[in-house]
Amino acid sequence: MDAFPAIRQTAMALDFDDRPLAKRVGLVILATDHTTEPDFQRMVASKRVGVYTARVPYANPTTPENLRRMQPALTDCASLILPDEDLDVICYSCTSASVVIGDDEIEAAINRAKPAVPVVTPPLAAVRGLQALDAKRISILTPYTIETSTPMANYFAAKGFDIASFTCFGLDDDREMARISPQSLISAAREVTAIDADALFISCTALRAAGIALAIEQAIGKPVVSSNLATAWATLRICDDLAPRPEWGSLMTQSMAGW
Repeated sequence: MDAFPAIRQTAMALDFDDRPLAKRVGLVILATDHTTEPDFQRMVASKRVGVYTARVPYANPTTPENLRRMQPALTDCASLILPDEDLDVICYSCTSASVVIGDDEIEAAINRAKPAVPVVTPPLAAVRGLQALDAKRISILTPYTIETSTPMANYFAAKGFDIASFTCFGLDDDREMARISPQSLISAAREVTAIDADALFISCTALRAAGIALAIEQAIGKPVVSSNLATAWATLRICDDLAPRPEWGSLMTQSMAGW
């Protein structure tokens, strides 16, 4: 047996910080999600902000019925993020499920585990983002089927937006959505954005649109809001990070009027 010094426990005085990092962001994502964590690590996480993730059970296909099935699991899922510790904000990262379940219902489910914590959903963050950009007439691009896209159109119309065009790809598997190439998204955005639209909203947290928002803006000549871009923007603003990041597109230069 190798010899080593005796283990010694010391009684030296130690200083403890209130938190390892100043801000805590909880992230509730689908079990099948490939995209949100990398996006949040690039856009939100820093030496000041920590991102802590839990995954909610989910199985394709992406239909309104399957999306609604996540709701009962949201409370338990949120409770797994740093149990018994406070968070500064929690994001539920599914745009289509937020629409069919409802922003208020998602907030209530998560707050049962984490009371009084601000809850960000992608569609509501997108609404705030489009308002910050003063966009009133919008084009919308989704990867979903018409069945899953229709509630999205109704959601934004109910929020007071004039929908200039709405285009969907007809996919029903979020893993396939995550594999759509960035260049395909740029090309699609150029093709489907209405000439008279104030901005383009690209729906779905699975799509790799946030990292190329600036490139899409340069291609179409209009502001772009994507699901992950909007939630990252709202999260940063809630965490009192007001620094403009023009390399992520127009939205990341805007302030947010509360949450």
